[in-house]
Amino acid sequence: MAGAFIHGGPGKAGHKARGQGAKEPKKVLKRLMGYFRPYRLRFFVVLFCILLGALASVAASMFLKTLIDGYIAPLLLQPVPDFSGLAQALVIMALLYLGGVLASFLYNRLMIGISQRILLDIRTAMFSKMQTLPIGYFDTHTHGDVMSRFTNDADTLRQMVSQSIPQLFSSAITILSVFLAMVTTSIPLTLVVILGVVLMLRVVRFLGGKSGTYFLAQQKSLGAANGFIEEMIHGQKVVKVFHHEEAVKAQFDRLNEALCANSTRANQFASILMPVMMNIGNLLYVIIAIVGGTLAITQVTGVLTLGSIAAFLQLTRSFVNPINQVSQQMNSIIMALAGAERIFDLMDQTPESDDGTVTLVNARYDSAGTLVESGSPAQTGIWAWKRPRPDGTVTYTRLTGDVRFFDVDFGYTEDKIVLHDISLYAKPGQKVAFVGATGAGKTTITNLINRFYNLADGKIRYDGININHIKKSDLRRSLGIVLQDTCLFTGTILENIRYGKLDASDEACIAAARLAGADDFITRLPQGYETMIDGEGGQLSQGQRQLLAIARAAVADPPVMILDEATSSIDTRTEAIVQRGMDGLMYGRTVFVIAHRLSTVQNADVIMVLDQGRIIERGTHDQLLALQGRYYQLYTGAFELE
Repeated sequence: MAGAFIHGGPGKAGHKARGQGAKEPKKVLKRLMGYFRPYRLRFFVVLFCILLGALASVAASMFLKTLIDGYIAPLLLQPVPDFSGLAQALVIMALLYLGGVLASFLYNRLMIGISQRILLDIRTAMFSKMQTLPIGYFDTHTHGDVMSRFTNDADTLRQMVSQSIPQLFSSAITILSVFLAMVTTSIPLTLVVILGVVLMLRVVRFLGGKSGTYFLAQQKSLGAANGFIEEMIHGQKVVKVFHHEEAVKAQFDRLNEALCANSTRANQFASILMPVMMNIGNLLYVIIAIVGGTLAITQVTGVLTLGSIAAFLQLTRSFVNPINQVSQQMNSIIMALAGAERIFDLMDQTPESDDGTVTLVNARYDSAGTLVESGSPAQTGIWAWKRPRPDGTVTYTRLTGDVRFFDVDFGYTEDKIVLHDISLYAKPGQKVAFVGATGAGKTTITNLINRFYNLADGKIRYDGININHIKKSDLRRSLGIVLQDTCLFTGTILENIRYGKLDASDEACIAAARLAGADDFITRLPQGYETMIDGEGGQLSQGQRQLLAIARAAVADPPVMILDEATSSIDTRTEAIVQRGMDGLMYGRTVFVIAHRLSTVQNADVIMVLDQGRIIERGTHDQLLALQGRYYQLYTGAFELE
């Protein structure tokens, strides 16, 4: 039974699911490199350009020895210097540097394209994965925190992919090629450089490790702050109504202080790293000059010319600079890995499971009166459940809207059951109403019909089929829902109505609006049905937004309707208009109604009175009044719904 509870809920299962996203930096980086695979050809070109650039830099440094010993030094001894050879040598050196610049320009141009395509793939994968997550995930994660993964975390990842990763490859190739050149120039001086680099690496490891912990904390704090800001923007009217501005500011200050503290600690270590590395590099440069000059004067290790020392000093700077550049990128790499960890945490969440095999198809009756699949794109007006059998055959059951609950128990968490032993039936065309105090379980029952959550125990059958056997997308396609909290999308009025059925014609959308009673106010808008509204529908009243939601459900034309406080935001006069449209909408359909206004459910075929997750009374309006129980108390005002 425990396994039937939702994943990602506020209980133990939810904490475990979130913890599974934690990754080791090496694993995160390895997984990230997998996104380079589709662009490996272009990336190989980038690596080749990086190699050319590194070799050009090393060749230019090594040519400095030839330039000094072969051209400049001899000219100092000539009474009449001939600069033609020196000029040719300078042209060669200029060409070497120019080749390095062109290679660097080309690989940077290519990496911009690669990085943007990789970010496109990651954002697409994130958004696609988000569509597969169960409702329980969004119950336990703030919208702002989820948005932060698409924005802040993705942006830090972009910087790493476009800048840090190429820099790592460039530095690695440069260090290797320069090291080989240094060994061929002077082994003793190379050993001195190695000692300096060992010191640098120890500093990088210490400071980088310190900042890494705080960068991860910074990204989490940023997500929490964004989540809070998003909630406050959405609820600004409520904040002002209850005069909570100061309390909200104090709460934000705490989140902001935590973000500031983590960011300060992270950037303190990251900012210290670069100056320390540069000063170690400068100190090493001076030491090499002293040691090289000493060796040249004493000739202890053989002939060491002025050109060799100059070339080695240039190689030393070429050797140390990549290490400095890597250390400079360390903070962005650590921050990006922290962001990638949060992104992959979202991608690794357990998707909503769907093992249903029964699908919804357009059907017709053949000449023998047998129900068969239509096989035509044209709608017949008849829908059927297509049920595969173990022997390979299929059967068709007409969709009529018969919904039955058998001994259903449910809890959002394992330790708190909110529905107890719910049994009910709704025959095709019946109107079933749920009434009761807030938290009694009315909305939860309708959420179970949609399979937003899995049952702990019991069964729900739809036209005689266990809903666990019905594919979720097909199940939800057969249900129309009007929620108390209206959700609109940025677009025209017509597009928002059409959201109920994307292939609906303009005429069908307008007919649905008329049925819902929305046509009157829509036609009085400046552009009528082509009026643009934002996602909040700010230019519309709450009642008008509700009417659009009802029209959206009407255009879907489903056999089963769920009305969750569908008229709660509509005034009494408008309610009378909408009720007439709703009566037409509900005719011939199975309807589940949740209402606090008992006047809206008096004509229901059966009324279920819920209390603390149990059905305590059921019957028609007149039958329940005759019982003089809880419904009678609610109707007469002796007991308040709230």
